[in-house]
Amino acid sequence: MNNLDKLIKSYEKDMISTMSHIIPIKAVSPMSGGGGESKRADYLEKVLRSLGLSVKRYSYKDKYGVPRPNLVAVYGDKPRTIWIVPHMDTVSEGDPALWKTPPFKACVTNGKIYGRGSTDNLQALVSSIYALKALKKAGAELKYNFGLAIVADEEIGSVYGIQKLLKEHIFKRSDMFIVPDCGDANGNMIEVAEKGILWVKITVNGKQVHASTPDQGVNAHRYMLRFLLKVDELLHRKYTKTSNVFSPNISTFEMTKHEKNVDSINIIPGTEIAYIDCRVLPDYKLDDVLGDMKRVASGSDFSKVKISFEIVQREDPAPPTSANAEVVRLLKKAIKSKRGVKVKTVGIGGGTCAGFLRRIGLESAVWSTVNDIAHRPNEYLVIKDMVDDAKVFAELFV
Repeated sequence: MNNLDKLIKSYEKDMISTMSHIIPIKAVSPMSGGGGESKRADYLEKVLRSLGLSVKRYSYKDKYGVPRPNLVAVYGDKPRTIWIVPHMDTVSEGDPALWKTPPFKACVTNGKIYGRGSTDNLQALVSSIYALKALKKAGAELKYNFGLAIVADEEIGSVYGIQKLLKEHIFKRSDMFIVPDCGDANGNMIEVAEKGILWVKITVNGKQVHASTPDQGVNAHRYMLRFLLKVDELLHRKYTKTSNVFSPNISTFEMTKHEKNVDSINIIPGTEIAYIDCRVLPDYKLDDVLGDMKRVASGSDFSKVKISFEIVQREDPAPPTSANAEVVRLLKKAIKSKRGVKVKTVGIGGGTCAGFLRRIGLESAVWSTVNDIAHRPNEYLVIKDMVDDAKVFAELFV
């Protein structure tokens, strides 16, 4: 173990302490009923400034009037920068009854830290901060500047996060990017491609009446069920191509959220709202998927209701990063050096900030060492992974 590794290892208790401070600071999007990232950003900015870093805060008000802050810091004076881009926002806890520990309390046990956001994406955020701290403390000679962009709003489309930062002309064409927002338990998977994402809100308008007189109304709930089942069958029948680059290797179309309709059992609902989450292989166009939904809605089966569509999130698939790109080669070398594992390049159905970077031609690789438990109850990180990933991040720069 070299001196830099020893230094990072010595920060383990500090990393646990930092994690214990940030998990309780909720950073949930206002779209999901939260208050945004400001309080978490305040804490993280203090941490970064305590390292002697100059931190610039880029904050944008969302449609609710809530500030959505992003933090940017750069260490070094080299011509090129490798940026690490974790996100500070998290999803809500879901059903609290499914948690064995309080969701927004860091519970340390058996080499793990439990809490919402621990894996997605606070582990990588803390790893990157302490990798930077170690490099600075050791006075290491850097090959590249260490750029840290801690972004907001990743969970709901990055509208006030990386998408905004890309318009600030912070990044150069020669820069490289590590987005530590996906991985596996062995740390041997680098993501270089992402599926297209389409989140669709569907509204069915019928006519609300008393449940004892259904002939006088139009049951929007029944028509929504019919519509969802018909669309589900069509999309799964039509979009059947597979790709071994991705896991899962198919396009997915999932009925997810359903909004509350009426409060009483004896009321036939006049309005129904539901959502479909589509993750589509690059072989297909998102416009075709949406067009198929609209064609089903315009059919004679649904002539008694009005069905409308709203795009909640849309990300057309970005060009993949080459498996031979410089950033991928550097990352593979660092992982092999510090983790001793053989690395494979893959595609995923989830969306990360890398998609926005790739779309404008910026080389980006997605990597971290995490179990596949993001967004689930009892989310946790493995402390050893948090420390070891920091060693990999530091290795990139020396």
